[in-house]
Amino acid sequence: MTPAIKVEHLDKMYKLYDHQKDRVRDALGLTRKKLYHEHYALHDVSLTVSQGETVGIIGTNGSGKSTILKIITGVLNPTAGNVEINGRISALLELGAGFNMEFTGIENIYLNGTMIGFSKAEIDEKLQDILDFADIGDFVYQQVKTYSSGMFVRLAFAVAINIDPEILIVDEALSVGDVFFQNKCYHKFEEFKKAGKTILFVSHDLSSISKYCDRVVLLDRGRKIGEGAPKEIIDMYKKVLVHQLDSAPDEEVRSFNRNKADSDTGSGSRWRDRMTLNPSQDTYGNGLADIVDFCCIDNSGQITNTIVKGDSFSIRVKCLFHEKISQPIVAVSFKNRMGVEITGTNTMFEKIDTGEPEKGDILNCTFTQDMSLQGGEYLVSLGLVGYRNGEFTVYNRMYDIFSINCISSKDTTGYYDMGMEVIVEKDHERN
Repeated sequence: MTPAIKVEHLDKMYKLYDHQKDRVRDALGLTRKKLYHEHYALHDVSLTVSQGETVGIIGTNGSGKSTILKIITGVLNPTAGNVEINGRISALLELGAGFNMEFTGIENIYLNGTMIGFSKAEIDEKLQDILDFADIGDFVYQQVKTYSSGMFVRLAFAVAINIDPEILIVDEALSVGDVFFQNKCYHKFEEFKKAGKTILFVSHDLSSISKYCDRVVLLDRGRKIGEGAPKEIIDMYKKVLVHQLDSAPDEEVRSFNRNKADSDTGSGSRWRDRMTLNPSQDTYGNGLADIVDFCCIDNSGQITNTIVKGDSFSIRVKCLFHEKISQPIVAVSFKNRMGVEITGTNTMFEKIDTGEPEKGDILNCTFTQDMSLQGGEYLVSLGLVGYRNGEFTVYNRMYDIFSINCISSKDTTGYYDMGMEVIVEKDHERN
């Protein structure tokens, strides 16, 4: 069977100039000297997507994910390599990029449909579906420049998703609008998949990648470094995030144990150096004690920011005391992206006796639990507090210091999964 998408040995090189005048001199051919640095956004990337297959592309920022989609859809030209497309494409890249702000919503629907390659009769047939999906009422007859940002993305998404393509290209576009519109977007995406459409899907949402994709490709700094089943490639991606891709699982556990011993004695690298941290850290305290190290550990002993729903994981916190402190309290809490506190605990709630650490003492606290939160990203805060001379005292507090990405293939409603067992039985009644 002819593949829907075939990419062979794709390169995309950008010329980076130190000075704008060098760009002009090079463009005009005024010098034979090389005035630029070569930056490869993609290097020797090959990829085949079969008809009816859903393939995900994951990778860190700057890995080339969006670049390869733009080349496949014709937005960018490759420096080298070949791209073969067999089927009509609808792309959800930069929503509304082809809209004319002076046109009405209706006029833009026909403009975009024509740009994709549809006839007026074909757009007429799809018009009501587009209007129903966008659900912006009579605003569709007004100039797009009068729209709110929410109305604009709703119409742009509705046009892209309701034009019936053979190949759908999606780049981080399923999270537009409010929660109800997002729900409609995901339902439409599932309809495409059930209808056997070919889908190429880029996302940082690893739960969606795990749930929808038949196969996943991993890019890192412009190169394809992995391809296979979602779980296998997501596990590989977790290692890329902490620069541990070449470690075997047993070696990862031994490495953590070595680092744990080194960190406990102050002679080695910190655990936190292997985590992705919040660059805008909000930390404070009176300095009598400090949280000097921390990490999140998955069920294989690997330090990571990514946990699979249902798996056991631990958050480890290392505290150093500069004065004698009685019964210090170590705390961990989780918030959602909007800053709403979801859950948390501390050594006092758990009735843990933390004793009376002396000056120079180190206290290591490990919080272990099963991941029951729904798929998504959560912010983790750490605290070292207590009561000193009868007053509540903050020794060190770290707000939203790192995030945990929960990968889930099945979510329920609300913030966490109660793990309910559901049994359905047919009652055979006699007439």
